[in-house]
Amino acid sequence: MTTRGVLYVHSAPRALCPHIEWAVAGVLGARVSLDWTKQPASPGTWRAEFSWQGEAATASKLASALRGWHLLRFEVTSEPSPATEGERYSCTPELGIYHAVTGLHGDIMIPEDRLRAAADRAAHGESDLAAEISRLLGKPWDDELEPFRHAGEGAPVRWLHQVV
Repeated sequence: MTTRGVLYVHSAPRALCPHIEWAVAGVLGARVSLDWTKQPASPGTWRAEFSWQGEAATASKLASALRGWHLLRFEVTSEPSPATEGERYSCTPELGIYHAVTGLHGDIMIPEDRLRAAADRAAHGESDLAAEISRLLGKPWDDELEPFRHAGEGAPVRWLHQVV
């Protein structure tokens, strides 16, 4: 089963750009050359985005290949298919990686065990329920990435296909 999605590299130091291309190429099984543009939200960094098509696990493989690289901000999305839900990965240097399952219309779908755990932490006074829900919905990542998303409006998008 195949799906498609988008990789958004919101900001990366110039020296990291070729390493990102190599990591993405390793996941997709094809040579990758991204169109890098300056990221106005963070002077001295670069941004790129492209659309991909591949097996359903491609989004998680891309996120795994890029996670943990200091000073890198990125998001990976995949569309839902008849056999799988969609996914969204967001990553920032300060917050680390966030993963959400998305439904047909892009809504974040929170598994009941995660909701129960959040409610339990709030009930035991470990945290505030509103803060728990905000984190489950990825709001801290959205807040941090929003300036980088707006800076990328109008950027070119290129389709890349996974070699199977």
